[in-house]
Amino acid sequence: MTSQSDAADVLVLGGAGVDTIIQVPALPLPYADSYMIDTGIRTRAGQTGDFIALGLAALGLRTHHLDLLGDDPEGDLVRALHREHGIGLTALPQPAGTKRAVNLVGPDGRRLSLYDTSRARPGDRFPPETLRTLAGASRHVHVTITQPCAEALTVLTATGVPLSTDLHDWDGENPYHEPFAYAADVVFLSAAALTDPERTLRRIAERGRARTVVATAGAEGAYLLADGELTRVPAVPPPAPVVDSNGAGDAFAAAFLYGRLSGEPPESCARYGAVAGAYACTVPASRTESIGRAELLERAAEPRP
Repeated sequence: MTSQSDAADVLVLGGAGVDTIIQVPALPLPYADSYMIDTGIRTRAGQTGDFIALGLAALGLRTHHLDLLGDDPEGDLVRALHREHGIGLTALPQPAGTKRAVNLVGPDGRRLSLYDTSRARPGDRFPPETLRTLAGASRHVHVTITQPCAEALTVLTATGVPLSTDLHDWDGENPYHEPFAYAADVVFLSAAALTDPERTLRRIAERGRARTVVATAGAEGAYLLADGELTRVPAVPPPAPVVDSNGAGDAFAAAFLYGRLSGEPPESCARYGAVAGAYACTVPASRTESIGRAELLERAAEPRP
């Protein structure tokens, strides 16, 4: 186990792994015996927890990441990524191996992710004392929905440290997501699978602890429910051509949390999120790059169309 447990602004729980990126000519990909991939097939560290941690660190927040990692080449890539960006990492042994996925990326930046669920075991757990120690040294904890983070929620809520989570493309019905949705103080999700985003956002707030719930909607902006009031957050034009949507939701969440921990009101936090999410769409999936604080603040201050 590697560890660096100094005080942190944000503890990120779970979501460490590697992705293999394949740019395909179309999504859905028509059946064929084979495809020639001229752009190459690349494997790099970076799944949802890694991207959240990278985004927070790029904005100047002291960030620590806790997850299970295998003693394998994929785990080595994750460890190297954290060293390169100065992000504290507590890596607990995972005999089943480091989480991995394959991302098929279409010409318009959309992606299809294939997750390897064999890299987990039903009995996987984070040691409660480790959770208490790292959460107690943090101002905020962001919990990804990867296994086994759900089993950590009871310990985390007992610490009293504010929690956030990202439900990704939850349909509002899948029971797996509910413990995360109702335990967090700030909830992010995508509106992609929601027929009525406002109804889902209000149900999360009514049944859980969240005073702030945000549903991102791509080019249509986002829905922000804060203290019972629903507002629409306009999208921000990307600063360059859109090449990949991978990591846009993580970038939004990281920038929103930066604003929240800086004392900004929810509307300003959402503006930060929109700027960071638009920036992320201009970064190829084969790279791990996040917007910095100076550029975020400069672009967020620009007049709105």
